[in-house]
Amino acid sequence: MSHIPSSGGASTHGRETPAERADRNLVELLQELRVVQTGVQIVFAFLLGVAFTSRFPDLDTFERTTYVVTLLLTVVSSAVLATPVALHRGLFHQGVKTRIVALSARLAEAGLVFLALALNGAVLLLMTVVLGRTAAVAITAATLVMFAGLWFVLPRALLRPRP
Repeated sequence: MSHIPSSGGASTHGRETPAERADRNLVELLQELRVVQTGVQIVFAFLLGVAFTSRFPDLDTFERTTYVVTLLLTVVSSAVLATPVALHRGLFHQGVKTRIVALSARLAEAGLVFLALALNGAVLLLMTVVLGRTAAVAITAATLVMFAGLWFVLPRALLRPRP
C-alpha cells in the first residue's frame, strides 16, 4: 500500500526532522483552523443579528435559552479554535513547537465539538421558530448525528486497518 502525501508532492515526511515535521504540522493545522473559523464567524454574525430583529422579543423561554446557549457555544468555539494561534504567537521561537502542535490538535478537536454544538443550536433555534419544537428537535438530532459522523466517526474509521 503506497503512502499518499498530504501536501500533494512526493513524500518527504520520512526524511523530516522532528522540527520540520512540527513546522509542517503547525502550518497545516493553522490553515485548517482558518477555514473553520469562517464558519464560527458566520454563526456568530447570524446570532448577533437575531437579537435585533423585531421578532426576538416574542421568543419563548425555550427559544431564548437556545439562543443564549448557542451564542455562548459560538463564543467558546471561537476562543478554543483561536487558541492555537495565540499559543504560536506567545511561544514563537521558544523551542516548544512540538508541544504547541500536540496541544493545538487537541484544541482544534475540542473547538470542532463546540462548533458542531453551536451550529446545531442555530438549527434548533431556526427550526423551532419555523416548524415548531417537535420538528426542530427531530431535525437537530439528524444534523447532530451528521456532524458526529462526518467530523468524528469518519476520521477514526479511516484509521482502522483494512482487511
